Amino acid sequence: MKKLLIYCFLFFLPIQLIAQSFKLMRYDENYYGLKDSVQTFYNRIKYMPLSKSGSVYLSFGGEARQELDYSVNEDWGEIGLGEDLYLLQRYAIHADLSLGNRIRFFAQLRSGLEDGRNNGPRGTDEDKLNIQNLFVDFLPYATPSAKLTLRLGRQEIQYGSGRLIDVREGTNLRLFFDGVKLAYESPRLNIDTFVLANAQVNTGAFDNELIRRGSLWGFYGTYSFKQAGDLDFYYLGINRDDVRFDEGVADESRHSVGTRLSRNEGGFVYNFELIYQFGTFGLDKISAYGISSEIGYQFDHLKGLPTIKLKSDYISGDKNRDDGKLGTPNPLFPNGGYFGMNPQVGPANLIALHPNFTWNPYSKISIKLNVVLNWRQSTEDGVYRANGSLRLPSSDSNKRYVGTAFISTLSWNICDFLKYSLGVQYFKTGSFINEVVPQHKNGFFIGSIIGFKF
Repeated sequence: MKKLLIYCFLFFLPIQLIAQSFKLMRYDENYYGLKDSVQTFYNRIKYMPLSKSGSVYLSFGGEARQELDYSVNEDWGEIGLGEDLYLLQRYAIHADLSLGNRIRFFAQLRSGLEDGRNNGPRGTDEDKLNIQNLFVDFLPYATPSAKLTLRLGRQEIQYGSGRLIDVREGTNLRLFFDGVKLAYESPRLNIDTFVLANAQVNTGAFDNELIRRGSLWGFYGTYSFKQAGDLDFYYLGINRDDVRFDEGVADESRHSVGTRLSRNEGGFVYNFELIYQFGTFGLDKISAYGISSEIGYQFDHLKGLPTIKLKSDYISGDKNRDDGKLGTPNPLFPNGGYFGMNPQVGPANLIALHPNFTWNPYSKISIKLNVVLNWRQSTEDGVYRANGSLRLPSSDSNKRYVGTAFISTLSWNICDFLKYSLGVQYFKTGSFINEVVPQHKNGFFIGSIIGFKF
């Protein structure tokens, strides 16, 4: 490990500042600032001029990630999975071509592999070789303080805290969509409008289907206040076929409206979000809601910026199967890690309390401790996974307590290009699981990830 640290320091020393520009969305990175920099090997990869002025240039990047997971009773003993040890691999490479200030092409290939899992790969584990991003940007309007971008093609998206739309960085396969997006960006106000289709993922090479019918549409806006933080406001529409809830299986047409107020700077921090959903589920009407809050304090005058927070969620469930109304929310495409490192319970029919503590004892090391307590909001509805799919039906149980997850994670930024994280989770089943799963067992999970980006 000492040799690895020395390698990172010596080899990448000339580009330490530019390396810190790595973004969650790699297409958000901009390396035009390397135009007049020292021409190291790395800089030539990140900025390759194709015109005399340098405004036409090509940039390359990529990543490699290895994840080793060990789980025990991940199914709470329902189907007898027992112990499981498996390896997940993610590889990606991208090219970014800028043709001046008005046109830009971005392409990214990805490969996700799974090896050793008892029941084989899940839907988020394996896709041997396919296109992750492939789009063109047109800028019909651009000033020094604002711009309007039209994006056509395959693209990743992420909004707010990821409660409804997230790229799902924590899974082996990140999420993507096909379609069109129009984005307005200014110092205080950002608004995206879009019509997109959730592409069908298959496990082979270049076999993902292109769906031409838009299944996700709407807008997402953010207004930034100088002191109070950010205000988000959005409308999202979605069509899905054969969706399963505890009430049954049917086609749904659902609309979500919501708002979010957040502040993440030093001192008092908060994140409040309110969501209401309506529409149709088969012949039934939809009326569902979610209320989430997160309050905390960051001790910015103490070493390591220790931060304590309390998250809470009150998310509706279905009250009666035969009343012609579905009260279960659809979380759309959420950040599964919102409810834990290896989330066992998802954002539907849920009351959750989530106290947590974060601390950076050293500049490159972060430690986080979490406890997530889960109850069913309605005893007439079941328990759902992080992606919103039904995990356990209600089974006529009147028990609410689902269970508690105890989570600890450690992240180490070995150098600007290399990161390691280790997470441990213990899930203690509650009275509901203990009643509906005859051979119920507590769950245990360890995840170890090392990732490299350039």
